Amino acid sequence: MDKLSSIGLAVVLALAITSVATSQTTSQENAIDQYVQSEMARQHIPGLALGIYREGKIVKAQGYGLANVELNVPVKPETVFQSGSIGKQFTATAIMMLVEGGKISLDDSISKFFPGAPTSWSSVKIRNLLSHTSGLSEYTSEDKTRPGGPINLRQDYTEDQLVKIIESFPMDFQPGKKWAYRNTNYLLLGVVIHKVTGKFYGDFLQERIFRPLGMTSTRVISQADIIPNRAAGYQLVKGELKNEDWVSPSLDTTADGALYFNVLDLAKWDGGLYTEKLLSKSSLDQMWTIARLENGKPNDGNYGFGWEIDQINGHRVIEHGGSWQGFTSYIARYIDDKLTVVVLTNLDSEHSTPSKIAHDVAGLCNSQLASGRAHD
Repeated sequence: MDKLSSIGLAVVLALAITSVATSQTTSQENAIDQYVQSEMARQHIPGLALGIYREGKIVKAQGYGLANVELNVPVKPETVFQSGSIGKQFTATAIMMLVEGGKISLDDSISKFFPGAPTSWSSVKIRNLLSHTSGLSEYTSEDKTRPGGPINLRQDYTEDQLVKIIESFPMDFQPGKKWAYRNTNYLLLGVVIHKVTGKFYGDFLQERIFRPLGMTSTRVISQADIIPNRAAGYQLVKGELKNEDWVSPSLDTTADGALYFNVLDLAKWDGGLYTEKLLSKSSLDQMWTIARLENGKPNDGNYGFGWEIDQINGHRVIEHGGSWQGFTSYIARYIDDKLTVVVLTNLDSEHSTPSKIAHDVAGLCNSQLASGRAHD
């Protein structure tokens, strides 16, 4: 075979390989699109944004359905959704920044920051708030927010007023003895950030996380501001789609999960977590390690600091969900595989399960990550 023929054969083979790879990619994308659309129909989700990243690089950023049903506005990658409790990982990162800077210690008693707190708070440490092992009561529980209860979701509160109300709640258990997910813990962490830095936690996040990573659409919720590409949140009531319930502006700004973001910004967040731009590797590893109880055993929530830690078929995954005001969200980072899947929806948590969609999409991207989880 002459040299020219060899080159021609090489070109043909390269084109053939590229064609097969392109065909496989297209087939996978079609499978993902069909799955997401069928699952949205099954769950009655009006709109959804999907982000798939490899090492922080966007593989797929796709909108499905409607961001606003009344105006017939489609979801696109730029569409902004509410974070729900995915926002906790940003609060936890901010706290770890203050730890690295020597401003606070994980073993500081929270009474140091809340001098008017009951004596029962003296044994609650910053690490207990981060890992949901504090024993503090849930401020958003039904018994607290019922008509006539201590928390009125339609009333504005200052940080000090919220803290004073929370201080009046009895402890659920002794700190470090058990694990119980409590939004209260992260509300208080936001107040700690404010007390230590002199800045509202949302401003601190902008300065130290969002701007450095170029997350230009991510911010604390505001009902008053004009926010481009904002989705509307919905709930299903007796099978009929309704707008989300209204809550007071102040309760839309707490550090337990009150952010706006989109799948484009979350790719930048994901990419930042592969580096030490925000935190040292040792701090990130601590956040992604299941926190231990006083008896030395890992907590049964598989919770680190702002993240849940699990394994799927031997592949490590750190993840978290969120829900608030007619929105649900999920982020699953398969760190051994350098794969992340994000799902954002504008339907209430009683009727949408973004965790199922995120896990199933990961399985479509890599069959070894097919979860088969019972709760999905």
